[in-house]
Amino acid sequence: MNRNNPPIPVPLLMLVGIVAISFSSIFIKWSAAPVSVQGMYRLLFTSLLILPFARPYSGAAAALRLKDWLLLFASGTMLAFHFLLWMGSLTFTSVASSTMIMALQPVFIMVGAYIWYKEKTAGSAILGMGIAILGVVFIGWGDVGLSADHLKGDLLSIGGTVAVAIHMLIGQKLVVRMPSFLYSLMVFFSAVIVFAVYNLAAGIPFFNYPAREWGIFVLLAVVPTVFGHILFNWLLQYVSATTVSMNILGEPVGASLLAFLLLGEQLKALQWAGGLLVLFGLAVYVFAGRRIHNDFIDKGVTTNE
Repeated sequence: MNRNNPPIPVPLLMLVGIVAISFSSIFIKWSAAPVSVQGMYRLLFTSLLILPFARPYSGAAAALRLKDWLLLFASGTMLAFHFLLWMGSLTFTSVASSTMIMALQPVFIMVGAYIWYKEKTAGSAILGMGIAILGVVFIGWGDVGLSADHLKGDLLSIGGTVAVAIHMLIGQKLVVRMPSFLYSLMVFFSAVIVFAVYNLAAGIPFFNYPAREWGIFVLLAVVPTVFGHILFNWLLQYVSATTVSMNILGEPVGASLLAFLLLGEQLKALQWAGGLLVLFGLAVYVFAGRRIHNDFIDKGVTTNE
């Protein structure tokens, strides 16, 4: 970790990052374009923004084996599925419910890491996982009272969370053999290809969108991705991974507040109770199980909501 301080105070940068990623759900809700198109252009524009910085990694790219390329494509496919399912969930359920469920990704990672890599975690972290899952049950219960569509959205968000956990577990194996920048760039381009094939197969147009939609595509790439997740990666040279990982608790809170102010979304009592349980459970998990969580963050494997 760099002992020097960044030119801008860390707390201010953390706040900027949390606000930036919180806007992801709002932009998705504002767009009338299919979510597969939103995801494709978000990752394409992000890739084009960071591509000029890729030249120093050309040697590392040339050294990749066929197995590495296949795993990169698999990781990109899971990232595309994540966006397709999670962004699709926002069509049916509230921003608060969807982002609270998405915040469970460390739990799915912990389970996957135990199954595939035999990694163990503390009992108190498992307790936090149980509390968070109970919170999701409360959210789903509350959404059932609203409509079947809300429950469908919750299930899509769970599917998106599982997909991004698999994406990150694959990334854990890859980033020990390649720079995290190269990994991210290759995975983004792989996900763009998956989205393009999906859109072609489904007959979804690539270009027939008004200027407003193109503006939202750019905002999705710049605000939550560059000023959110890429900023958090950059901050790892100045602060601990545990500090950076706490943004997972800030996103659902920030997104829910923005949804209330900008979209007029309201929450039922059961959803509030479930959300608080999710946040409390994740807080227990992050502090008690931070060793496993830090293994992922320290290697540069992050989510891209």
